Amino acid sequence: MVRIRTTWAALALTSAVLGAAAVPATATAVTSPQTTTACPTGWGSLAKTHASTTTAPVTNIRTGRHDCYDRMVIDLPGAGRSGLGYSVKYVDRLYQDGSGRLIPVSGGAVLEVRVTAPAYDPDTGAPTYPGRAGRPLPGVDLTGYRTFRDARFAGSFEGDTQIGLGVRARLPFRVTQLTDRLVVDVAHNWTGAR
Repeated sequence: MVRIRTTWAALALTSAVLGAAAVPATATAVTSPQTTTACPTGWGSLAKTHASTTTAPVTNIRTGRHDCYDRMVIDLPGAGRSGLGYSVKYVDRLYQDGSGRLIPVSGGAVLEVRVTAPAYDPDTGAPTYPGRAGRPLPGVDLTGYRTFRDARFAGSFEGDTQIGLGVRARLPFRVTQLTDRLVVDVAHNWTGAR
């Protein structure tokens, strides 16, 4: 009988010690400033393309900042989802379609973003997007962005719209087609750490 009581007492004491030790460790892990959010990885930096065309014109280009990446959104109302053709790739320099004119884009690397949609009304030729070739994108302020450095409108020629996106370095990116818009995300780094 004494042996059973001793065993129970030892188990109770061990449980109390282990339980007490576990509480502070858990509390420390939850409040630790070293806790980080994992960012998506595996995007790569090779060209991404999708063949399709639309007559729905580009109406707006906007940007946004996120924890893991900087984002550019190109709005094409009426294009749907399947009608969005694009080519997004790193280039040494950005040359304007048609004229071959060099469009200077600041940053450690340049992404050429090409959408197979005009920035004008195909019936009238009237502009649907206020961008001017070689100039920064209207309404886009990249102050405070971790990855984006410059965004230039290169023009719209024969139904394609061309944009130069200057980024800090050659970083992984993804392209996502959503209904009536194209999204280009460029990661802040290669490791996926925030």
